[in-house]
Amino acid sequence: MGNKSSLILRPEDIQHIQEETGFTPNQIERLFSRFTSLDRGDCGTLSKDDFLRIPELAINPLCDRIVHAFFIDSNDDRVNFRQFMNVLARFRPPKPNKIKLNSREDKLKFAFKMYDLDNDDLISREELLNILQMMVGENIDQEHLISIVERTIVEADRSGTGKITFDDFCNALSRTDVERKLSIIFLS
Repeated sequence: MGNKSSLILRPEDIQHIQEETGFTPNQIERLFSRFTSLDRGDCGTLSKDDFLRIPELAINPLCDRIVHAFFIDSNDDRVNFRQFMNVLARFRPPKPNKIKLNSREDKLKFAFKMYDLDNDDLISREELLNILQMMVGENIDQEHLISIVERTIVEADRSGTGKITFDDFCNALSRTDVERKLSIIFLS
């Protein structure tokens, strides 16, 4: 699925994507329709610009980080339908069928990557400050944001590195209902 000849969603594609992501065949078909409508070049893949044309996404303060998440597993600057579905699967509410992509651990890894701007598997003060600035804009002054960052690092940094590791991140969110907070209800 990534070139002009593969713009048709075959039953075996639907079955494989369903097994991998937990989406129903109807949801897969609806999302495929959305995917193809975003694919302005009719090439079977989406670029970052294609994502930026989504109005609801474009107004999100974390737009760049969300779009970046779709390209983490991409070898180039394009995302095919299967990659698109794998990212969306992380936002499905967990079900008893235990799809790995929407497990608590995978949701936490996904959220952690939103903060880890330089992909070094650590969240630094600067990264945390940058993300908070994206989220709140000018609504909170810089001094207050720095105070929040310092307090967060002190509370979360159990390893003593001055940075937040993935384990620190998981521990800090241990009492948070990540499964629900990082879920979207997809229409059937």
